[in-house]
Amino acid sequence: MGEFEGIYTIWLREAKRYVRYKSRIITAIFTPLLWLLVFGVGLGSAIKLGGTTGGYEAFIYPGIISQTILFTCIMSGIGIIIDKQYGFLKEIMVAPLSRTSIILGKALGISTGAIIQAMLLLLLSFVVGVPMTPLIFIGATIISIIISIGFSGLGLLIASFMDSMEGFNLVMSFVIMPIFLLSGALFPVTNLPNWLNFIVYLDPLTYGVDALRGVILGESVLPIELSLIVISFFAILMILLSAIVFTKKRTEFNVMIKDDKEDIII
Repeated sequence: MGEFEGIYTIWLREAKRYVRYKSRIITAIFTPLLWLLVFGVGLGSAIKLGGTTGGYEAFIYPGIISQTILFTCIMSGIGIIIDKQYGFLKEIMVAPLSRTSIILGKALGISTGAIIQAMLLLLLSFVVGVPMTPLIFIGATIISIIISIGFSGLGLLIASFMDSMEGFNLVMSFVIMPIFLLSGALFPVTNLPNWLNFIVYLDPLTYGVDALRGVILGESVLPIELSLIVISFFAILMILLSAIVFTKKRTEFNVMIKDDKEDIII
């Protein structure tokens, strides 16, 4: 099996896993709409953003798209734990594939689901009164792809250290919400206290939200080129780190496989 064929096979499995659970797609669309319509309209009635076309609902629209990508990608890392429990991960680890190809295939598969959700939300831009042109749609989709690959890699990296879904959910409580809340998805990142401003710009999602806001609304704090460089670097870093961790854990998986064979012989 070639590397590209292996990547494609793993991607196809992850994509099929996502498509088969149609309830996930419905939930993933319904929840962001609730944020936009309830949170956006409710809080937007009390918040007036000067210079922002469309009001507060339009302002948080790119942030809600980023939130959907973040939640989908990182929570899909649970699939690694399920694969461990059902033994499928053992089969992948003994396949003649590099660890980078395995991680890349899984990250692309997970990203596919997140990108589908992001594209559906982009098509619903009229709900918050944001105009959507083909050029804006393509630009926002490309940015969404880069964001999704990065956070898919992060989800896989975290899941590789976990042995139970309970432990994974606990870690997610300390990862997902801080990343989302500190990304500027719900508030402008300008005129913040110095200590908060420093933390905000350590958050990789901040650059993803700002890039989406620049493409969709034409309003960004940072140059879009800089944001693209940061989120691209983050995506590459997460994939490489996940591959390194999986390589180091190769001995552990080999021991698991050996023990299983010995149990069968006995």
